[in-house]
Amino acid sequence: MNEKQGFKRFAIFLNMTWFALFVLAPGLMVVGISFLTRDISSFFTWPLTLDHYRELVDPVYAKVLKNSLVYSFNTTLLCLGIGYPFAWFLSRAARHRRPLLLMMVIIPFWTSSLIRTYALVILMKANGIINTVLAAAGLINEPLSLLYTDLAVYVGLVYSLLPFMILPLYAVLEKMDTRLMEAARDLGANSFQVFVHVVLPLSLPGVMAGCIMVFLPAMGLFYIPDLLGGAKTMLVGNFIKNQFLTAGNWPFGSAASVFLLLLMVVMLGIYFFVSTRFNRSQTS
Repeated sequence: MNEKQGFKRFAIFLNMTWFALFVLAPGLMVVGISFLTRDISSFFTWPLTLDHYRELVDPVYAKVLKNSLVYSFNTTLLCLGIGYPFAWFLSRAARHRRPLLLMMVIIPFWTSSLIRTYALVILMKANGIINTVLAAAGLINEPLSLLYTDLAVYVGLVYSLLPFMILPLYAVLEKMDTRLMEAARDLGANSFQVFVHVVLPLSLPGVMAGCIMVFLPAMGLFYIPDLLGGAKTMLVGNFIKNQFLTAGNWPFGSAASVFLLLLMVVMLGIYFFVSTRFNRSQTS
């Protein structure tokens, strides 16, 4: 065995070990705890039960799940509506300008999402930068109610998750063969028809990947509704946090976490199905 093969096997072993210890094992623990009984002193105990999964369909908790799905769906649509044109512009920009534009997308990852959320609080509070500037310009007589609203929550979610939509879209659009679009125009298609019949179908894997990378995290970013929504907006992430840290009901919080895990599996299944159909259509 040469050095290259040895390093490859070591890298694979290291990655698999990391995955097993910090992803698979905690995930299996959460699944296991979701079937146990709540205990005040030790958080969970025997016997096994399905009561926590039955409680998830209770109208009170079902409303939380419904609100989370609505917020996540709307956030995904907003990110797609903003991210798709930007990714298209980025993929068609001059090659020497793309690194700078990509850097603008990646720079937010250099700062903690929590810190950036606090920055939004400073911008949107009653005596914040936005209201101060508008008042100085004579556009408003009293501060706008921006903070602790649904609008603030959506702004925070889109601001935090938009790069996760742009990057997969850019990766697909940048590799798209422009000759296909030119051929469609030569056959008499207008710009809208070219987009609907050529660009959109070819970019569908990127759209699906971006939607998955936005939809699921939007349900779990509990600190954004807490800070920007004033804890009035309850999402699954807030619900899970409260069950673990406030109510001390670890089995119920684990059951809600398993719900998110199953949702992720379903969305990944849809993504692989679409990708498989797309690859078959490309090769046929």
